[in-house]
Amino acid sequence: VQLQASGGGLVQPGGSLRLSCAASGGGFSRFCMAWFRQAPGKEREFVATISWSSGRTYYADSVRGRLTISRDNVANTVYLQMNNLKPEDTAVYYCAADFQPSIPTIPTEEYKYDYWGQGTLVTVSS
Repeated sequence: VQLQASGGGLVQPGGSLRLSCAASGGGFSRFCMAWFRQAPGKEREFVATISWSSGRTYYADSVRGRLTISRDNVANTVYLQMNNLKPEDTAVYYCAADFQPSIPTIPTEEYKYDYWGQGTLVTVSS
C-alpha cells in the first residue's frame, strides 16, 4: 500500500488544520491507521491511531482533546483534524498503516507499522 499525506501548512496558535492521508493499493479497510510526528531535533513520536473495525481511537496525552483522527473506508483516507494548535505541535506529520488480517488492535509503537507516508509539515507560529 502507498500512503500520500497532505494538508500541512503555516497556522497561527489557536488555529486549525486538517491533514489527510490517501491510501492506494487495496485492503485499506483492514489497516489500522495512525499519525506520528517529528519535531525539529526530536525523535518521531506517536500522535493518534484508529482501528479498522469499530473506529476505536487512542491519542497521545499531549494532543487528546485537541486532535481528532477519523477514517473513510470508502475514500481510503484517514484524517487528522487539528484544533487549538500550539507552537509545540510544529512538526512533520507522518501517516502510517498496520495491516491486520484478523484481530483489530490500535498499536502506538512505530515498529508495528509497515507502511509510511512521506510526511507533511505543520508549522504553528505567529
